[in-house]
Amino acid sequence: MKHLKQLFTVALLMVATVCMAQSKVAHIEVQKLISEMPEVIAAQKEISELEKTYSTDLENSVKEYQTKAQTYAADAENQTEIINQKRRTELEGIQQSLEQFRQQAAQDLQKKQVEMMRPLYEKARTAIEKVAAAQGFNYVLDSSAGGSVIMAKGTDLMTAVKTELGF
Repeated sequence: MKHLKQLFTVALLMVATVCMAQSKVAHIEVQKLISEMPEVIAAQKEISELEKTYSTDLENSVKEYQTKAQTYAADAENQTEIINQKRRTELEGIQQSLEQFRQQAAQDLQKKQVEMMRPLYEKARTAIEKVAAAQGFNYVLDSSAGGSVIMAKGTDLMTAVKTELGF
């Protein structure tokens, strides 16, 4: 019985080794692939332009606020306390509006980036899967910086996936 157990264990280890030897593994630097996709470059440009628009709007609003604050400060001595209090309240409201605009702009930019990039990530993933399947790979590892691949001497799918994506 003891020998039967040992024999079964050895047979199981041999089968596992054979199965592992048949697995084909490739790697690709996914972040590099995505950063080189023409659609990603165009999307990043569009997001950058939107960011500049928000930035310009914010700068103009801040300038208006500063001008109004300087005007109120210079004229404060000639006004009643009630008018000065109303002006302070108005300036505080403007400050709050500016902060809300900053937050909303950041949220809009993040949302736009997610909306634009998600389909592009999916497109890259689909191309990687298609190329890997066509070349008979069981596993594809991400060799991007900070990824989980320590050594990448196997097949690199970058060229084939770029060809699949058309660039």
